[in-house]
Parts: sequence; structure tokens; C-alpha cells
Amino acid sequence: MNHTLIPRNVLFGNPERERAQISPDGTKIAYLAPSLGIMSVWVRTLGADDARMIARDPQRPIPWLAWQGDGRHVLYLQDRGGNENYHLFQVDLAGEAIRELTPGESVRCMPLAIDDRFPHEALVTLNERNPRLMDVCRLDLRGGTAVLDTENPGDVISWLADGALNVRAAVAQLSDGSSCIRIRDDAHTDWRILDTYPASDGLPEPVAFSPDGTSLSVRTAKGANASRLISYDVATAAVAVLLEDDAYDVSTVHVDPGSRRIVAAAILRDRLTWHPIDEAFSGTLRALAALHDADFTIDDASADGTILVVRYRFDDGPARYYTVETRHNRATLLFIDRPALLDYALAPMRAISFAARDGLTIHGYLTVPVGSESAPFPLVLFVHGGPWHRDRWGYDAFVQWLANRGYAVLQINFRGSTGYGKAFLNAGNRQWAGAMRTDLLDGRDWAIAEGIADPERVAIFGGSYGGYAVLTALAFTPDAFACGVDIVGPSNLNTLLASLPPYWAPLRNLFHERMGEDPAFLDAQSPLFRAGAIRSPLLIAQGANDPRVKQAESDQIVAAMRENCVPVTYLLFEDEGHGFADPQNNKRFTALAETFLAQTLGGRVEPAGPDESFEVFLR
Repeated sequence: MNHTLIPRNVLFGNPERERAQISPDGTKIAYLAPSLGIMSVWVRTLGADDARMIARDPQRPIPWLAWQGDGRHVLYLQDRGGNENYHLFQVDLAGEAIRELTPGESVRCMPLAIDDRFPHEALVTLNERNPRLMDVCRLDLRGGTAVLDTENPGDVISWLADGALNVRAAVAQLSDGSSCIRIRDDAHTDWRILDTYPASDGLPEPVAFSPDGTSLSVRTAKGANASRLISYDVATAAVAVLLEDDAYDVSTVHVDPGSRRIVAAAILRDRLTWHPIDEAFSGTLRALAALHDADFTIDDASADGTILVVRYRFDDGPARYYTVETRHNRATLLFIDRPALLDYALAPMRAISFAARDGLTIHGYLTVPVGSESAPFPLVLFVHGGPWHRDRWGYDAFVQWLANRGYAVLQINFRGSTGYGKAFLNAGNRQWAGAMRTDLLDGRDWAIAEGIADPERVAIFGGSYGGYAVLTALAFTPDAFACGVDIVGPSNLNTLLASLPPYWAPLRNLFHERMGEDPAFLDAQSPLFRAGAIRSPLLIAQGANDPRVKQAESDQIVAAMRENCVPVTYLLFEDEGHGFADPQNNKRFTALAETFLAQTLGGRVEPAGPDESFEVFLR
């Protein structure tokens, strides 16, 4: 391994393979891999060298796939230019018959239930009847037709089916900001409320019905600080706790497809920690943990649950995919997603924490350049999106790119981030430009006080909410950062809320609870109205088809800055949405961002290659 520049193509080009899924009978895998430079659907037989591409979209990489229950077809999703109006497609293993199952210009489809016991049907959510509401439709996978199964009454934000492929649970957002789980005994009986949840508890997340349908497992913070995994008796609503932690949310649950029972769940602390729910699965968990010092997830399983697809996430290397035979806990390497990374020295990531100015403990991660003793470093504060999300330990292409170019990278799970319990989440309510912003400043000051960061060379970089954080940092505290990089960040919270995708309408009360509702207050939290205060160099990148943060959010702050004679670099991709799916666009953006950061912070630069020209995208 060496400490030379890692080419952007290695970091941001296509992976060799990813997203492995196993066929119901456990004999084949489907996965995404490039075909003529575009991520496409491939299949191969386990233990054989017969890989073949079966589906490709010449315009855009395919983002998701799953086996149909018959084991003879693969289903996949695709949108147009990043508009997130996903359609479901079906392809046979010969790649000869690709069929669009959910046509419609503005229709959005999301899979709800695909089950090997029902090989020729599936449940999906569709907003075809009403753009604002996701109904449940039943797909005939032989005839290619969809019929309405369960109509959304106007407030349902998620659904859950039982093992008989009947929709039996729904989460509804109520007008006062609270929510409830509605339940019914079968497809022909009336709905009733199982439980209600005040807004301060956050939204409940139904996970699975028991095999006999008499209980429902749910992740919720009701009755606790952090989200627990609990089980409701459907008839009595009596609660049993399956897994809990005082400070951290339960994040992942594995349902064994053979028994249809929850056998394990994980809590994401600084690292991901798995716990058996069924003691019979504990030996498998021990074997999985012993294979690598890495965080692992169970991405798929055969219909009988005896073969798992397990993905290992490292902080300083590429992901590894294995099949694991649970009868003998025998692991076989399937593939490494980006094997070219093995030729380079990647930077390890360590968990950190510090006290915010009001005493609240804030957690995060720090990555510093490999083989360098030259602290203090130029620092990039890399801010996650959401904001109802969190950074986690493990490989991140942007973090490794920045560290390889000579920057320390600080990721902060500011208040309002998920994963640390409801008190921490609720501490971010109506604080987008308040305490959430000052948590980032306090993290910057911590890195300076610890001797990690050079106070004259600190940048802020982020996407979505992270992009908004960049804009507010430069507008509200003009002297705090040497420069900023904003990807698809909103600049005006009023116009952001007015232009949310229509199918987010049932969530509007949640947005008001978290962000605020009064227009004057939202204006005061919006960097657009302080654009004239920005003095540091700013790079903005936007997708023209973004359905969440419309292009106007970037257009309006660029116009305001230029009107005030404040320099700003604006990169616009006409074929992208909320983030950049095309690896060529990612390489163009990072080529520009790398040069932009080096001009202020002094990091290393890989000269732009012929396929990384970005000038035509500048506005």
C-alpha cells in the first residue's frame, strides 16, 4: 500500500459489484455491476463462473433490486434523472423480457412486501390515485397489472403487511403532530388504534408481525428515552420489551425468513452491536462477529433462512460481501465492492465526543490523514444530511478522499440527529439555525483546542441539510470558516416547505414540529436573507431534477450573492436529483471541489482528467 493520491476514479467511479441478493432457493445471487459504464443488474450461480447482465438502463444507474418469489425473475427500481418517481420493473433470468410494472409519468412506486410464498404477486405503495397519498396496490406479477388493495385515508405515512400478504398495520400522522398505529385483524375487518404516540416520542416504526399474526413488533421511544424494540399483543395491546438501551436507539432488526420470527437486532452506538432475540441465533452472531473487526449487516437471506448474505463495513477499506451457511456458520467470500482500494492506505476513523456550549454531550467521528505528523491539520467539517439521520463508523468515499488530500475530517452528530434517543432528537426542534448550528461551531472549536485543526484553515462541507448548514455557517458567522461547499442545500425554509414532494404531505405536521411553522421565524432561520454577510469562498452544486430541494433553492442564493458582488461558484447538473448518481458527475464535482478547497486550505490536488471536465456545468 502507498500514501499516494487515490485517484478519484477509484473513490467515486463505479464499484465492481454491490448490493448482493440471494435467490429464494439459495443457488444464485443477483447484484449490481457496471455494464458499459452504468450500474446494471447481473446474476450468477453460486460456485459457478456464469455471470451475466440481464437488465441495463442506458441513461441512469439502477439503484435497487430484489428477487421475485418465483426465483425466475428479478425486480428493480428506476427513476428519471433523479426525480425519485421510481417505477418497478421485472426481468427474467435470460434478460429477454423486461416489463415495466408501474407505468405513469408522475407515479412513485415503493415495494412493500415481496414474499417467496406468493411467487406471482407483490404489494407496493403507489400515489397513482392521488399524488399526495401512497395507497397499497397488489401487483399480479404474471399479468403485469396492479389493483388497489388498501386506500390511504389521507394521513397514513407507512404500511405493513403480515405473513399472509395482507395489509394489517398503518402509521398515521395526526393533525396535532402526534401519531398512531392502526391495526386490523384481516383485510376485511375495520381498522382500530393499537397505540398512540405524542410528537415528542417520534414516529413509531412497525417491523413485523409474528408468524401467527397475533403480535406486532415495533421500534418506538414510547415509555423510554431511546427507541426500543417491543412487541404488542394485537388483541390486548400489552407490551413486551425485546431489546433496549438507555441512550442509543435500536437500529436494525433481522427477521428469519424461514421461521418468520425476529431472531436478532442491533443497536448503533459508536459501532454497531448485534444482540440475539432468539438464543438459537446467538452462535451465528458470534461467528459473524469473529470473521472481521468490522460492522456487519445481514442484507438478505434464502427463503428458508439457512443462507445469509452478510456485508462487512470497514472504516479503512472496501466492503466485503459473504454468504454464510447458518447450519455450520461457514462463510464464503462473494466479492469485495471496490477491490482497487486495497492498493492504497486508507485512514482509520475514531469516535469522539465533546461538550456543547450548553453542556450537552455531542458525539461524532474524526479521520486524519494517513502517515502525517503535521497536526494541526487543515480541517473539513463534513456535515450529514437529513437532518434526521446520523453519521456512523465505516468507509465513506468523501471522507477518505478528503483525508487523502491532506485534510482532517470531523463528522458531528449534532442535536436533532437520530440514534441517540428522543431527548437528543427533540433538542433540535426549531433549532436548524440555532443550537444545531452552534453544535457544529463547538465541534470546530473542540478540534482547534485539541490541536487537531489549524484555526485559519477550517472548511465546512455538506449535502442537503448539511448544505443548509454550510450556508448558515457562512451567513451567520462569516469569520468562522475559510470556505464552504454546499450540495443541494436549501436556502429559504419557507420555499423549501412550500415545494416538498406531494407524497410527503402526510408528514407536514412533523416538519412543522421539527422546523417551525411561523413564516417570520422560518425567514429568520434562512441563510438567503443573510447572503450579503457571506465573505468566504463558496461552492454550490445542485441537481436540476431534485424533488426535495428544488433548483430554485440554489438559484436564489446564488442570485442574491452575485447581486451583492459576493463571489460564488455554481455547478448545475441537468440530469441529477437530490445528490449525484452518475459517477461521471461525482468525479466532475469532486475535481472542482478538490481544486476549490486547495486554493483556500492548501491540500493536495489530482489534476482533472479528460472525463472530469466541469466547465460546461458552471452557471
